[in-house]
Amino acid sequence: MHLSAQLSASLATQAPPRLASPVRLAAESSGHSSTVFLIEFGAIILGLGLLGRFAARFRLSPIPLYLLAGLAFGEGGLLPLGTSEEFVAIGAEIGVILLLLMLGLEYTASDLVSNLKTQYPAGLVDAALNALPGAAMALLLGWGPVAAVVLAGVTWISSSGVIAKVLGDLGRLGNRETPVVLSILVLEDLSMAVYLPIVTALLAGVGLAAGSATLAIALGTAGLVLLIAVRYGRHISRFVSSDDPEKLLLVVLGLTLVVAGLAQQLQVSAAVGAFLVGIALSGEVAEGAHSLLAPLRDLFAAVFFVFFGLHTDPASIPPVLLPALVLAVVTALTKIATGYWAARRAGISAKGRWRAGGTLVARGEFSIVIAGLAVTAGIEPSLGPLATAYVLILVIAGPLTARFTEPVALWVTGRLRKPAAGQPAVAAATADGGAPSDSAPLTGAAHEVLPAVAEERDTAERS
Repeated sequence: MHLSAQLSASLATQAPPRLASPVRLAAESSGHSSTVFLIEFGAIILGLGLLGRFAARFRLSPIPLYLLAGLAFGEGGLLPLGTSEEFVAIGAEIGVILLLLMLGLEYTASDLVSNLKTQYPAGLVDAALNALPGAAMALLLGWGPVAAVVLAGVTWISSSGVIAKVLGDLGRLGNRETPVVLSILVLEDLSMAVYLPIVTALLAGVGLAAGSATLAIALGTAGLVLLIAVRYGRHISRFVSSDDPEKLLLVVLGLTLVVAGLAQQLQVSAAVGAFLVGIALSGEVAEGAHSLLAPLRDLFAAVFFVFFGLHTDPASIPPVLLPALVLAVVTALTKIATGYWAARRAGISAKGRWRAGGTLVARGEFSIVIAGLAVTAGIEPSLGPLATAYVLILVIAGPLTARFTEPVALWVTGRLRKPAAGQPAVAAATADGGAPSDSAPLTGAAHEVLPAVAEERDTAERS
């Protein structure tokens, strides 16, 4: 009896076993997931930095390396990511917004209006020659009209970022053909304000009336912003302006995200809203915002390319590799033809025409943006892999065509126009409509007869 009473007392005073509470389990799980997230996301950023340094060493665009990184760590890749994928998706959306914002900051509303008035024929030729092959390929593959509209945009828009870098690397920023190239890029960027709402409406599956209303809203918004930017741009810039870089960064970034969100709510692309914000800002505000936002743009744009690769299964690329290669060859030739025609219309010599055409070949960020909309909507499983392969091909080939289209074209045309025995060299040299060919060097007498042509030739050689 005494032993029983002692045991009962011991049990009564002993503390009950501690059970893990749901709150504690959740905290431990959250701590573990945040640790994994930090490791994964940190590894992504570190890897992107190393890839960027590798590309810069060889004067290449880092975009294909970022896409390959996404393929390696996405669905069916070497090491699929887990906890960081949701954050990468948000970062990718911010990357698209910043890409379009920075693009808008490059131009003023008056510049855009001037380009529309003077260069719209080149824009129409560009759209016809480069959008139709993409649409035709989608229809030949049996993907339907919506996918055809999307793939038309993928093959139409050149990469402003890659082309700007190539022009700087090759020392062509001051060349006579460069304004023609930039005008075509500006018109393509402007067309995004019309094209993206159309694609968004088609991907959402809305009817004709709703789609027309969406397009009307987009056009009306774009026109209103351009009007406000032309008439009241100084007042807007004065309102946003700040001597403190921190405040300027916060105001511009916050305003951009708010406008992008409102545009998305109105069934207009968030990217278009960001682009219009960039156009509305001008002067010192635009310059200051550009320098402050450039590192953020580079970071989140890299995340965007990785995100696109994450959602593309590498095993799905080989079946569409042949169509992507055919499409890349065809649209590279059509871009060269576009640049040649536009430069000829502007009175540029033969060498400058070929340089302009070769420079426009590269596709990149905006082709992936357009394809990303379709991948998110899930309209055609093979469209994302084909766009990835297509961009990888042309973003690598673009710098090469920019550098070698001119000498190759002049060599070929020189062989085809080789003067017959006894034919004057000057006559053969000017057979292209007044611009002398490099394959027929001018003599001293030619310099006396054609001083303007000789001066143009010497200037082109120095460039």
